Amino acid sequence: MTPIAAAQPTIGQRILAARTRSNLSQDQLAKTLHVHKSNVSHWERDANQPALDLLPKLADVLGTTVEWLIRGDEEGTPADRHEAKTDTSGLTLLGRTTALPESPEAATLERVPNPHPGTRYLVRFAAPEFTSLCPLTGQPDFAHLVIDYVPRDWLVESKSLKLYLGAFRNHGAFHEACTVAIAKRLEAEIAPEWLRIGGYWYPRGGIPIDVFYATGPAPEGVWVPDQGVAPYRGRG
Repeated sequence: MTPIAAAQPTIGQRILAARTRSNLSQDQLAKTLHVHKSNVSHWERDANQPALDLLPKLADVLGTTVEWLIRGDEEGTPADRHEAKTDTSGLTLLGRTTALPESPEAATLERVPNPHPGTRYLVRFAAPEFTSLCPLTGQPDFAHLVIDYVPRDWLVESKSLKLYLGAFRNHGAFHEACTVAIAKRLEAEIAPEWLRIGGYWYPRGGIPIDVFYATGPAPEGVWVPDQGVAPYRGRG
């Protein structure tokens, strides 16, 4: 008896599978694509299909390819795409013994592909023991830095960021210069959709100087928690 070949999944079934794998709700996918939620529901029930000009954006958001969505080509499966996007073979610092850079300018900031391009989410780094030097007295300055960003195509690799921030410990610059320079370096390296930094500096000379920078208003729909660092109050 000739075995019956398994039916090829429909485009709607592939969209549903990729959306589920990406942990997106129908509403989240619809908002990202700027379509009504009912459109996504109709696609997944094969009541109709996405417009051809929408397929590239849909594939990017779901971490797959247009070819996989249309034909189910094996090389375009979401699992294959995810593996490619999280490739770390180009990194030179992670997993290796690395000396602290001599200066922030000499430090290398490395990046890895964003595993969820097209999905808006927030990444936060906290550096509660940041240290630099006063450019006039050479005395140490200490700060608690909180860096928030919404990635586009790239994430900053955390070890390279740690080494970059550590390179400031022998760097002479005012609070304002250090805080904003860090933000601008990250902007240049990973081109995020949005970024902000809070520099909560401990007092020197009896006056705490806090520095805040953002590239603009936070994107709509992104959960941006409070940075959670209280104003300096001493023992009070």
